[in-house]
Amino acid sequence: MNRQVNSKRIAFQLHYPLLSYGIKWILICLIAGFLIGSISAFFLNSLATVTAFRETHHYIIALLPIGGLLIGLSYHYWGTTVVKGNNLLLETYENPGATIPFRMVPLVLFGTLITHLFGGSAGREGTAVQMGGAIADQFTRFFAMKPGDRKILIIIGISAGFAAVFGTPLAGAVFALEVLVLGKMKLEAVFPCFLAAYSAHYFCLLYSVVHTHYSIPEVPELDFISLLWALGCGAVFGVSAFIFSRTMHFWSGLFQSTISYPPLRPFLGGIIIALAVWGLGTTKYIGLGIPVIVEAFSNELPSYDFAIKMLLTTFTLGAGFKGGEVTPLFFIGATLGNALFPFVPLPLALLAGMGFVAVFSGATHTPIACSIMGMELFGMESGIYIALACLGAYACSGNSGIYSSQVLKSPKYKNYFKERIQEKSADLRNL
Repeated sequence: MNRQVNSKRIAFQLHYPLLSYGIKWILICLIAGFLIGSISAFFLNSLATVTAFRETHHYIIALLPIGGLLIGLSYHYWGTTVVKGNNLLLETYENPGATIPFRMVPLVLFGTLITHLFGGSAGREGTAVQMGGAIADQFTRFFAMKPGDRKILIIIGISAGFAAVFGTPLAGAVFALEVLVLGKMKLEAVFPCFLAAYSAHYFCLLYSVVHTHYSIPEVPELDFISLLWALGCGAVFGVSAFIFSRTMHFWSGLFQSTISYPPLRPFLGGIIIALAVWGLGTTKYIGLGIPVIVEAFSNELPSYDFAIKMLLTTFTLGAGFKGGEVTPLFFIGATLGNALFPFVPLPLALLAGMGFVAVFSGATHTPIACSIMGMELFGMESGIYIALACLGAYACSGNSGIYSSQVLKSPKYKNYFKERIQEKSADLRNL
């Protein structure tokens, strides 16, 4: 009986390959979109709850070392196979092997909530993307998946998680296609990727999730000088992205080389962060920092805000706390753009918006997705300025980003010219 059913299924796939492909991926994308959108909504609502509690009970920040110890112990005893986080998704995409363990979902979910509850400086994108990737990869248990199909599943999970947590489905889809292999998109994943992103975004909104809205009320007329300023600001944002990535990897390497027992890393890191928050006398630099990001679009802020946020976030994540890097990158970019306002003849809100997405672009090497995200968040009017800032940041951020497992398939301009010089030198030697 089973053999007869299988033969009919195979015959249907052979006679109607496009229809079979469409039915399969539509079903997978809708189910994945519902599951990832739902868990993302739970995560966002829970994150808002723990953040509100922390901001009304500042004494809880003193317990950050205990929270760090809990995270460290949970990953040490139950999460050694998923401790790489986003890098595990990138490695699985490049070399599909065993299914990503589902335990990644609860571990990163509650690890992130603990980080934010007790006062760590982290984001949320990494959590949503890891949950999305792990959930999507579970479909390999129920469908016959070739290695190429496994790659599409990873893309689906990343796009759905990103779209749900930020409310930017178009950028989420392009981000997933762009980030996995730098310089080479998997075109056969385009349809499933967009369907999963929009499905997850829609299902997330059904749970009354409210995303933060930003506004750029004034966009100057396009002229050559203004566009040069946008490109120059992009270069500054790219350098800051480079510093962020290198600093985060530095702290991570330092903790790993000096503290052999992994659970002690976030414990000791938590002590230092709690003391730093006490010394600063403010909580504006911990957690997501959304209020500061919003304020950066309308009021001039202290010029050092971006540097403090960068230091606290890289230290938090380097010590082993959980959460994403992206929202802190938004904070750093928006406040750095704000700090450039006295020196750059562009509107304050536009500079903040450019920095918001451009630092993210430089740190993840995703200028297309970040340009689209800027247009989704701020409107099409600022699109040219946003795109130039993202391209400038991408060009000036180096070849290494926040994801150490990101694969470089197409060189940036600096490698391009280096390779051309090497080729010409070889030609001269052969004359």
